Amino acid sequence: MDHRNGMQGNAKQIRLARRSPAYWRVTFDHPPLNIFGPETIPQLNEIVTALEAEESLKVVVFDSAVEGFFLTHYNFLAKLEDSTSLPPGPTGLQQLPDMLVRISRAPVVSIAMIRGRATGVGSELALASDMRFASREKAVLSQWEVGAALVPGGGPMARLPRLMGRGRALEVLLGADDIPGDLAQLYGYVNRSLPDSELDGFVDALATRIATFDKEAIRETKRLVDVASLPPDAEIAPEWDAFLTSVKRPAAQQRISKLMQQGFHQPGDVETRLGHYVGELGRLSSPHSKSMEEVK
Repeated sequence: MDHRNGMQGNAKQIRLARRSPAYWRVTFDHPPLNIFGPETIPQLNEIVTALEAEESLKVVVFDSAVEGFFLTHYNFLAKLEDSTSLPPGPTGLQQLPDMLVRISRAPVVSIAMIRGRATGVGSELALASDMRFASREKAVLSQWEVGAALVPGGGPMARLPRLMGRGRALEVLLGADDIPGDLAQLYGYVNRSLPDSELDGFVDALATRIATFDKEAIRETKRLVDVASLPPDAEIAPEWDAFLTSVKRPAAQQRISKLMQQGFHQPGDVETRLGHYVGELGRLSSPHSKSMEEVK
């Protein structure tokens, strides 16, 4: 096991619990940080394919078993070709944006229950879900990428302006800072923030309630809301390409290298307060920083 990034080879990182034929729980369980990497993609794809196909399923809740982390950023210690070599998914989009689009369009209600950090991919999965509920005390959402000279790749530029308006979306994306639960609610990043002690009960009650309703009524209502609210694929597709291009640029390699030196991909203060650390990178970066390849 590589303790720098929590990788465990092809170990199971996502657990599926069928609460009932109509209600599933999908739990991210990849300690210590719930980092999302190329090896996570086929596991999530298996889940997405199953929820698309299961006719009795009406609602799925995404949550986490890892203290302090809902789902975090992409794995920057993985080889870039492990991502670039993956074939497109059924939508024709690359694997990660493909799965997020399919979650949004599935004839199943998807709910993200956010306790801990939803950073990068975690934020993007939450945004692709139909509803988002956050722990008031423990949830932190973040599109941190611009602070590290990266372009976000999982669709937030297409989705965030539709949720919170252009100005606030640009504040989140270009500020690259941590957004706590209450501010996330105020901005429309999440549906509601609730006291941590009430979050599980609220989400479970809502999911259980929806699971009692008629599947065809759910499917048609969601389909019509999708028409009015989801971005077209043409807006999603360029983001992943822009992300991959940005990773290769010297500015991004230098800033990610500096984060690695400080403890990125390891349990500790950098991962816990990522917004603070990316805000310091412009002051700390120097021509003598190591490249990503040197870090590896």
